[in-house]
This record gives sequence, structure tokens and C-alpha cells, in this order.
Amino acid sequence: MGLHNFLKEYIHGFWDYETPKVMVVKNRTLGVIYRSVQFLVITYFIWYVFISQKAYQESETRPESSVYTLMKGSAIHGDEILDTVEYARPSEGGDVISTILRREFTFNQRQDTCAEHFNVADANCTTDSDCVEGEVNFNGHGRRTGRCVQYYNHTFKTCEIQTWCPIEEYAVVREPPLEEAINFTVFIRNSIHFPKFKVLRGNIKDARNKRDIKRYLNKCHYDEESDPYCPIFRLGYIAAQARENFSELCNTGGVIGVFINWKCNLDLDPSHCKPTYSFRRLDLRKDLPDAGYYYRFAKYYSKDGEETRTLIKAYGIRLDIIVHGHAGKFSPIPTIISTVTAMTSVGICTIICDWIMLTFIDKNEVYSERKFDEVSNKKRYSFSATQFHFLSPGLVENAVNYYCVLLTVFLFLGTILSPQIPYPQSSATSTASARTILTCLTAYRCDQSPRWPSAWTPHHRLRQNSNCISGVSDSSL
Repeated sequence: MGLHNFLKEYIHGFWDYETPKVMVVKNRTLGVIYRSVQFLVITYFIWYVFISQKAYQESETRPESSVYTLMKGSAIHGDEILDTVEYARPSEGGDVISTILRREFTFNQRQDTCAEHFNVADANCTTDSDCVEGEVNFNGHGRRTGRCVQYYNHTFKTCEIQTWCPIEEYAVVREPPLEEAINFTVFIRNSIHFPKFKVLRGNIKDARNKRDIKRYLNKCHYDEESDPYCPIFRLGYIAAQARENFSELCNTGGVIGVFINWKCNLDLDPSHCKPTYSFRRLDLRKDLPDAGYYYRFAKYYSKDGEETRTLIKAYGIRLDIIVHGHAGKFSPIPTIISTVTAMTSVGICTIICDWIMLTFIDKNEVYSERKFDEVSNKKRYSFSATQFHFLSPGLVENAVNYYCVLLTVFLFLGTILSPQIPYPQSSATSTASARTILTCLTAYRCDQSPRWPSAWTPHHRLRQNSNCISGVSDSSL
């Protein structure tokens, strides 16, 4: 019979209407907490949301961009004069360009048979039976012939292979690094287009005619303070900004990212929309055998009627040009959404203070008796959320209290701070949901009864003519 009444009253209570009741509490401590939380919430919205994040703007983060690069400079290396064609790859590039700083040569290589390098797996041998004819080791240099031969001028033997002979590890000639490359320059021309706002900007200083631009570019080098519109960078400057030692880069090579960041506030004059540059090492360099940056290429020629080549292993700096863009402009729609969300989010102050009042301050249940009323147009016992107290009022009460208040806070913070959802899309429904959770919580807190199942009966008297505003002070306790 008790379960039947419980289900019946629960179904009737499901259709009850709930409306908030305003109650003025004369408690200085609670008032200080309330105003402090209000101040923090309002400060957060004004300083962070509106000023820092500019939530009043419509933004675009996927601009269209193009990059053109050109390396210039010359150096004397021994008896050889190196120009752009010798050390730049490609000489006129796009968003990736590299320069050669050190070379290793293997001269006069021909298609022939010779001994495999002794560091290759299973290359060392004593007899021909140790070498399998036709076998190819992909970490080696060629196909094995099945013979075991002397390793060049040494006493030990390795398997013979068919490849370009002599092999690189045996006949390589290393030249000193090109230290003069520290003064080589890289010209980076970048243009960016924000199609949503129809704004096109470039990283070269505006001038009245082409002569002025050319004259300016012939004598300038980038400086963040004096020449922010000069797109010409010294290699030494790039390495220093990336916190790298240029001499070390000459020996091992490396990959450096040049980041061009456009952050434009289009509410201001377009001339304020200018790029900033940052530099960072991109490749791994933790004592790996293949650390750094290098590549191989060959120069072919004919010698004594036979095709011959010079194999070149080049170490250098590769520059990856990476462009990021963000533009924002005032729009009434995000402004309205952000403003309404900010005003609604102030409701978290009431939620927190209600929980503090009913959990820590309301020892004699004076506040709870004034805060929760039932009004019915006919005298019957109705079961609603305010009579949900048939469980034990001790441990269960505290557990539900703390769980619900944590759920309320996380629901609020997760809605407005989630990085996956743009802030202006937040809605007042989150605060309303949180308020509903806490209302059920505090209702349970105040309507607890130490007896069960007699606790199913209403705890409060039905009040048909209660005032909508009640005043409660500490003296009532």
C-alpha cells in the first residue's frame, strides 16, 4: 500500500508548477559572499570574455594565404665561389626553402662490384658460403654477388655487392662548414586574405610606387621595432631567435619553423593589421643517429666513355614557413549573445549562496521554512520534489548535497569554458538547469524527516495566501 501511494503521489507531483520565491536574508556573512561571487563573475566577463577574447566580434580563423621565398648571398669556400644556385634548394621556393651549409663528397662512383660496408648486418664473412647470391639488404648498398672479398685495403672480408663503387662510407671526403652563410638573407613575401571581411593584407611596407619599395627592400633587414614591415631575414638572426647555435647547425643541419602570425582587429584601421614573426626548431635533436637535416643528390658526367657521378651529401637549414591568421570585427549577434549569457551567468551567485545558506547557516531550519511553500487549489496531500525525504536524513543528505552542488558548478563551468564550443553559443539554459538541480537539493535538505515511511506525509503546511517576498534575519534563529 505504501509503494502504491508513493507512485501515485509522485505522478501527481510531476505535473506541479514551480516558481522561484524572493526572500531577503539579513545575514552579513552571506551578503559578503554573495557580492564577492558577483564581483568575480562580472569581472571575468568584462575583462576576459569581452576585453581579452573580444566576444563582441565575429571572427575568421581560416584565411587564404600565399608564400614566396628567395635566398640571396654569396660566399668564398676555398677556391670556389658559391652563389644562390649552388646552395639554395630551390633557388626560388614557396613555403619551404633550404640552404646547404656543409657537404660530403664521394667522387668518381661507377656501376661496378665492390665490398659491402662492414656495419651492414650479415655483411662480414670468411667464405663465399656466407654470402647469398642475389640477396638484397635494404640497409645496405646493393645486391650481393655471392662472393666474399677483402674489404678494400683491410685484412678482413665482407660480402661483395653490385652498386655504385666505391661506397660512400669508405671514400667520402668531408669539407668544412660554410660559416659565411650566417649572413645569407631570406626574402619572405606573404599575403593573406580574409574572405569573410574582404580584407587583403601583405607583409611588405606600403609605398606610393615600386621604386620606393625596391629602394627600401635593398637596404632593410627585419627588426621587430624599427623595421617590422621588412620581410628580409638573416640566417644568423633566424637561428638566434630559435635559440640555436649556428655553428652546430652547420655541422648537423636542422629544420626551423618561421611562424607568421596575423591577429587583426578590423574595428581599427587596416594599417594596424600587421604580422608578427616567431621562430622555433622543429626537428628532433636528442642524440639520434639521424638527427639534423640532410639530403643527397648527385652530379653525373661521362669519364672515359662510362657514366660516372659525384655523390653529394648536403647538410643545411630548412625553413618551413607556417602562416596563422585571425581576424575579428564587431557584430551585433555575438554581442547580444555574449551579453545575455553574461547576465544569465550571474545566477550562479544565487545558486552558491542558496547552498551555503541551507547547508551551513540554516541550523534551525528558519530559512528553509520560509523559502519552500506549497500552494494548492484543493486540500489534498501532494507529493512533489519538496517531499522527497523518505531516505535516511544523515549520510544520504550530505552525499546528495555535495554531489548536486558539484554537478551544478561543473555544469556551469563546462558550458562557458569548454574549448570545443565557442563561448557566445552558451545559453541561459545551463544556469536554469543548475538552479533546478539545487532547488531539488535544498528542498530535500529542508523537508527531511527522521521517520520512514511516515515521512511520506507532507512536512509543511499548505499556504494559500503566502507573500512572495519574505524577510528573515539572524534574530529569527
